[in-house]
Amino acid sequence: MKTKIREFRKEQKITQEELASMVEVTRQTINSLEQGKYNPSLELAYKVTKALRKDKIEDVFIMD
Repeated sequence: MKTKIREFRKEQKITQEELASMVEVTRQTINSLEQGKYNPSLELAYKVTKALRKDKIEDVFIMD
């Protein structure tokens, strides 16, 4: 799964560590999400979307 997490995170000047703290996961999880190595649960996808101030999960996560 592709994501726009890194792009949106950089726009808002948020580090991986800060985003991880906001959504209650490790920095490594955020890194894996950004690299497309990990598919999040629906709950985590929702939390990441809201933390990045986006309206829809589809704005952040792109199905291959």
